[in-house]
Amino acid sequence: MSEEMVESFRSSSACCLGLLLFCCFVPQRNTLADDWPQWLGEHRDAVWRESGIVDSFPAGGLPVIWRSELGGGYSGPAVAGGRVFVMDRQAAAYDSSTAPKGNPNFVRVTLPGTERVLCLDEKTGREIWTVEYGSLYSTAFPYAIGPRCTPTVDEDRVYTLGAEGHLKCLEVNTGREIWGLDFRQSHQVKVNDWGFAAHPLIDGDRLICMVGGENSAVVAFDKFTGKELWRAGSAEDPGYCPPVIYTIGGKRQLVTWDSKDLNGINPETGAIYWRVPFPPTYGMSIGMPRIEGHRLFLMSFSRISGMVEVSMDGVSAELKWQGGTKSGVAGVLNTAWIEDGHIYASGHRGEYRCVSLATGERRWSSDQPNRNTAGQRASAWPNTFTVKHEPSGRFFLANDHGELILADLSPDGYSELSRTALLKPTHLVGGRYLVWSHPAFANRKVYVRNDEEIVCFDLAAK
Repeated sequence: MSEEMVESFRSSSACCLGLLLFCCFVPQRNTLADDWPQWLGEHRDAVWRESGIVDSFPAGGLPVIWRSELGGGYSGPAVAGGRVFVMDRQAAAYDSSTAPKGNPNFVRVTLPGTERVLCLDEKTGREIWTVEYGSLYSTAFPYAIGPRCTPTVDEDRVYTLGAEGHLKCLEVNTGREIWGLDFRQSHQVKVNDWGFAAHPLIDGDRLICMVGGENSAVVAFDKFTGKELWRAGSAEDPGYCPPVIYTIGGKRQLVTWDSKDLNGINPETGAIYWRVPFPPTYGMSIGMPRIEGHRLFLMSFSRISGMVEVSMDGVSAELKWQGGTKSGVAGVLNTAWIEDGHIYASGHRGEYRCVSLATGERRWSSDQPNRNTAGQRASAWPNTFTVKHEPSGRFFLANDHGELILADLSPDGYSELSRTALLKPTHLVGGRYLVWSHPAFANRKVYVRNDEEIVCFDLAAK
């Protein structure tokens, strides 16, 4: 072989090796799909970060990837590692005519049945494993259809919380129970009117849960063993609001909202930095507090909303304004979105509003998101979930008619770009059927459920 040929071979080999190394080690983030491993997504912020998504919906509806049968519940799906995790309830027969008389929203009865955790194949919807356990429901009758919490996936473990306080750590691959607790026994707490609904939060080696009771409003557990690490605050009713961690005043703070107070807590020790009384009606703290800068926004049933400002050093806070019928946003079941000093959320009587974070002053309101394709307006506790699609700057809105909306939101107004029907509403509340389960967005798809099935739709741009 000549020297020229040898040199050419070396050069070609080096080039091939370089290309191989480049392919192996260059970051592949933009070509890989994102997971949705917990409620509101990977960072618990209601942001979907995948590219290659449709900018309008087909006239005939989104393509269905798969459907799988499911029982009742509000538990949204979690998507991680090629699997979909969701909870439901298998109810035993019950004669509703025997239920006590009174306001049906507060009538509590004992309902036999079981709760289930299902693990499905993300590509096909095929069942991989199911964990089922007995759970007598004691919550308000019209809403006792199933678990409320979205599973939280953390590496090879998935954490679930049932409506009656059954907390479980399960092995992702098999469903084997690693450890479990029943809050009614472990912390001697009562089940509140509408059941445990605050999605558990992973923080390092801690699993943080809203539990309730004396000195145990919020509790941190060792995520590997279930051993209690610390507890903080007192609240007979823990409310329904998921805990969240923000950095405020240079401090990582666990922000919780129970049936009495908004709290800023050291997530490592449970020490309380600050507390602001802000009791929601009937303990209905549901929407997670949202933050911009040092300002936290809260909203709840019966025209309750407000802004709390945390001090620059992060150790004190005060209520700056409280909304009413004309100001703020009194959303019940959804979590608000905050951007550039403005709040966007579904509020009282189906008004989707934009208001100023600094003052609560209304910029605009529209009932269009809470109307269905036929133009019918939701009459009882209308609700729309809001998810920001980061690459496009647009928003996916999932209303309780089972529809998905693509829209632009700005202080100047609401602009609807496209809309499609996904699911049949199956849950009867206030004389109408609805869907109150948060969707998951992952792998360029949307995963939605009602009380009969979970469905995966394709959202990839063609």
